Amino acid sequence: MNALDLAKTAYVGAAAPARTPRSIEYGLFARVTQAMQAARSAGKADFPRLAAALHENRSLWTALVADVAQPGNLLPNALKAQLFQLYDFTDRHSRKLLSGDGELDVLIDINMAIMRGLRGTGGAA
Repeated sequence: MNALDLAKTAYVGAAAPARTPRSIEYGLFARVTQAMQAARSAGKADFPRLAAALHENRSLWTALVADVAQPGNLLPNALKAQLFQLYDFTDRHSRKLLSGDGELDVLIDINMAIMRGLRGTGGAA
């Protein structure tokens, strides 16, 4: 590669659009939800895949509620309370799934609803 080629490509990354916090959160939920969908498709025979997907989902929810709990978080208190309830349910249901009980679809549905909210749509995520 010569100097002209280097100059042409030097700022390619800078031209990429900036991502908003909402779009970043959406992307994280999409990635984790896809992992859970893949685990569901793999079936009960692939327990390690299920455990990894649940771990990712729980980590995402833990980070989310840690952010919501910050004093400077501007979300309405009612929404904060709902997110904490969803976190608690997700944590309890994940433990059930890890012990061989429950349905993974419940957690996928919750994440899809959050994704619709982040997108600002009432329809499909």
